[in-house]
Amino acid sequence: MIPKDSISNLLERSQFNKRRRKLFPLTELIRTTLSRSFLEFEDYFVVDSMPLEICKMARYKRAKICKETFETAPEKGYCASQNTWFYGYKLHGICSMTGVFGPVEITKANVLDIAYLKEVRSQLSDIVLLGDRGYISNQQQLDLFESVNIKLGTPMRSNRAATVRKTTKSKLLFLEKPENE
Repeated sequence: MIPKDSISNLLERSQFNKRRRKLFPLTELIRTTLSRSFLEFEDYFVVDSMPLEICKMARYKRAKICKETFETAPEKGYCASQNTWFYGYKLHGICSMTGVFGPVEITKANVLDIAYLKEVRSQLSDIVLLGDRGYISNQQQLDLFESVNIKLGTPMRSNRAATVRKTTKSKLLFLEKPENE
């Protein structure tokens, strides 16, 4: 641990946080600019979400954090991978195959994963986007492809016939409907 005497002009935590909040628009601009330059020649991306729990479900009725306005109020949501309910928000993100994050957004916990793709439409185009079962939607897949040429690859439901095709670029598997349907 570094002694406090060794660093002159050390800020208190509250001062640091105030400065950090004031600089957020600038740091976000830097992040998005760098992200765009790194992702300029990327074709394959992964989209997913994760829960941002602000308190345990046993205490959610008593929680007062972020409830000032309806737009920012947390909600109950379900995390299928952990098979649990949570109270808070959801972090949605798109990451390239090289590990560089693209668009990131925080929504209420009850927002479906597929709804995030409506926001992505204005930020990305001409890519292949891989998602889990939360992104299965034939209408959304068709809409993304027709409007901004985004091919959305998701696992097929067990009740649909599918064929498996390997891509030549990075050996990723895509599940598609057979041509004869």
